[in-house]
Amino acid sequence: MVDKEKIVSKINVLKQSLDRLEHLRSLSQEAFLSSFLNFDAAKYNLIIAIEAMIDIGNHIISRKNLEIPETSSDTMKTMVKHGILPADKQSDFVAMVRFRNRAVHLYDQVNNEEIYRILQENLWDFKVFIRAIVKYLYG
Repeated sequence: MVDKEKIVSKINVLKQSLDRLEHLRSLSQEAFLSSFLNFDAAKYNLIIAIEAMIDIGNHIISRKNLEIPETSSDTMKTMVKHGILPADKQSDFVAMVRFRNRAVHLYDQVNNEEIYRILQENLWDFKVFIRAIVKYLYG
């Protein structure tokens, strides 16, 4: 059985990171790029938010006894395959996981402008994920 409290806790972590990212999103590009603190905070909160998504997915997959994903990208694909996440967002969720992998393992290849672009264009994907998980949990 899915542990709703555990998932809600992870959603709250995701929402907290998203709130911080929204604050950074409101900065002009010039203001954002003027301080490494903005870049570092944005990168960290993106990593945390995506980690929360992966953790939620892995918990649901494990508790529902679905096929074991080989990668974090497969976690998102499995969630889509079983109707937990919307199919039309699969490529976006996979791209988020791939970004997280780059930010953690190939950190020298992630630049400030890319982070700013993600803030401006992709935060909505987190809200889509949260809505889908809440719908799955509570109908």
